[in-house]
Amino acid sequence: MPQLRPIRSLLPSRSAGLSDADAGHAVTRRPVEPTPAEPTPAEETVVNSAVYRDGRKTATPATLSEALASLPDASSMAWIGMYRPNDAQLYAAAKQFDLHELAVEDAIVAHQRPKLERYGKTLFVVLRAARYCDETERVEFGELHVFCGPTFVLTVRHSESPDLSAVRRRMESNPDLLRLGPEAVLYAILDAVVDGYAPVVAGLQNDIDEIETEVFSGAPGVSRRIYELTREVIEFQRATRPLLGMLRGLSAGFEKYNTDEELQRYLRDVTDHATVVVERADGFRQLLGNILTVNATLVSQEQNEEMRNLTQASYAQNEEIKKVSAWAAILFAPTLIGTVYGMNFDHMPELHWVGGYPFALSLMMLTCAGLYTIFKRRGWL
Repeated sequence: MPQLRPIRSLLPSRSAGLSDADAGHAVTRRPVEPTPAEPTPAEETVVNSAVYRDGRKTATPATLSEALASLPDASSMAWIGMYRPNDAQLYAAAKQFDLHELAVEDAIVAHQRPKLERYGKTLFVVLRAARYCDETERVEFGELHVFCGPTFVLTVRHSESPDLSAVRRRMESNPDLLRLGPEAVLYAILDAVVDGYAPVVAGLQNDIDEIETEVFSGAPGVSRRIYELTREVIEFQRATRPLLGMLRGLSAGFEKYNTDEELQRYLRDVTDHATVVVERADGFRQLLGNILTVNATLVSQEQNEEMRNLTQASYAQNEEIKKVSAWAAILFAPTLIGTVYGMNFDHMPELHWVGGYPFALSLMMLTCAGLYTIFKRRGWL
């Protein structure tokens, strides 16, 4: 790899003056003090601490003050990693590194939106890492806060991801890149977070493929899974979409802060990867919307088919009922006539007729024939 020339910084150097906006008025800042009476040592949450000079590790200080004191000159850098510090511990670190109180408040209150803020000589970056859990088929989100100063990088993790130890090993194995200073570390962290989105994209794509199969196979409960996956995709969009604006903000400062050309290429590569992730997430959300529409259509068609089958069954049942009713009416007529003439009263008309019996039979037959003809014409028989 060709020798990379050192850069000044994405941030103003220690000797640089205030910007035009800062020159007009002084910024009054309240002293940052821990709330407890006896603050807990911040070192209890420090998971890694090192001082680098010209891309090589020169010290592993035990305390934050020792880390700052171990910086021989402005070309050195301290890289401190903290894991889930409480308020007092973070306030103690803020006091050592002279961090802005608003940035510290954001770091204390987790679940921040990804963003990039500049406080004087320090950049404050909030990142949302994500990882896909194959066991639960769910996306888990983490949060990382990065304070990037002229001679230090302070990372505050609130979750297991991203694995910053891997980022540190990568940078220590590449002294030419680490020599570029805190901005190179910030690039490596951004690159690790964005690369961590690739397995999430693959996992979401696999879930969507499974949902498509379930939709067209009529699997029960698929609507609930579509809804839950849509929520995960929306949360993934909230974690990834702000990255594009953050990276554009960094790119806008390339010329102002005389950023090394090699580091500019690295950051542009991260921007390209982030753009692909954002586009894939947008596509997932649109695809899930289409799948939900198709599923609703298929469910509606299935319900219509069930209603049609029920209607046909009801129609067939009505036809059978009509036939039974027609035959019951036909058989009821002779039964009625026979019942009337079988009452055996002494004083009944036609009771002593010689032709009474043929007359009764003829009346029964004519009545049955008439009813049969009527029901036949109406389609009941």
